[in-house]
Amino acid sequence: MKPKDHLPFFGIGPLYVALIVTLTAVGMILSAKGCLDSGIVLVLKIPMLVVGILVAALGAFIWGYAFFFDKIDDSIKNNSLCTDGIYAWVRNPLYVGWMFLCIGVSLFAGNLWLLLLPFIFWALMAVMMKHTEEKWLHDLYGEEYDAYCKRVNRTWPWFPRE
Repeated sequence: MKPKDHLPFFGIGPLYVALIVTLTAVGMILSAKGCLDSGIVLVLKIPMLVVGILVAALGAFIWGYAFFFDKIDDSIKNNSLCTDGIYAWVRNPLYVGWMFLCIGVSLFAGNLWLLLLPFIFWALMAVMMKHTEEKWLHDLYGEEYDAYCKRVNRTWPWFPRE
């Protein structure tokens, strides 16, 4: 790695977060205005609210842990690959945290149509990360990053593979 090679401090993440927050807001507004009433199943409103609270709390935890405890900005400043802490469980915890938060909030509406959003969020993250940040990381860290990718999921927190 050349000394001037360095990851950008802000990658594609802010755009991804803006997109999913916007989609969540639009979905919630459409649901509240009655545009998606065919997706409301009254018996599922309370269970979806409870699951939504849990998923949103998980998202806030994942994001908070990555931001406050794992200090990814230090790794970026030091130009090192962060692979421990929450980064040992998921490669993009800041974005995954936001994704879970938005999924949880969308569940508050109790509208089955909004269950399409998690698939859209996942696809956006997978495509955006694969074609931007993952390329940058591979170019900077090569085999070290490839080995990390084999151990840790991109978008779904899970036990690291050895």
